[in-house]
Amino acid sequence: MSSTGGLLVVGLGNPGAKYEGTRHNVGAEAVEELARRCDERLKADRKVSSSVAAVRLGGVRCQLAIPQTFMNESGRAVSQLIRRHPLDSWEDLVVIHDELDLDPGIIKVKRGGGLAGHNGLKSITEHLGTKDYSRIRIGVGKPPQAARGADWVLSRVPKATRILLDEATSSAADATAELAENGVDAAMREYNSRA
Repeated sequence: MSSTGGLLVVGLGNPGAKYEGTRHNVGAEAVEELARRCDERLKADRKVSSSVAAVRLGGVRCQLAIPQTFMNESGRAVSQLIRRHPLDSWEDLVVIHDELDLDPGIIKVKRGGGLAGHNGLKSITEHLGTKDYSRIRIGVGKPPQAARGADWVLSRVPKATRILLDEATSSAADATAELAENGVDAAMREYNSRA
């Protein structure tokens, strides 16, 4: 079960129309989907460098947020959000992000762990001084041959892959609701066993 203080759910991405629909923005898309399901609109709040909305998932209070910093500055927004919404446990911070090490459309739930070269996670970890927050990883696949990871995650997505990513962002929203209601272990059991 989540804590009495509720959850802070952060979807990572880059701001601006240039980055909409890219692989790097699937975390932000999952948070947008959660807001839609709750009939809430994310509203820009400069004091926390994010677009935010307060919702309930399974009766649990959740603060949804999409940092309006660039990906490599995500930690600045997350630290501002946590000052406003103190957490009972690092597990109550749920970061939704793209993951090169998972095939497109696959999602996995994780507690803590490595950063896998992800600049958003690196920034958050540096600002918070911990890796012990929860993550929902959305697979975007590895770049072909020698293409650079940065170019890959910021490039436009073919239609067939876009369908997989849309399904994955929906599943990530489902997994967030499961985590809110029943805790990270239950969400890991439910979603990590799926192919």
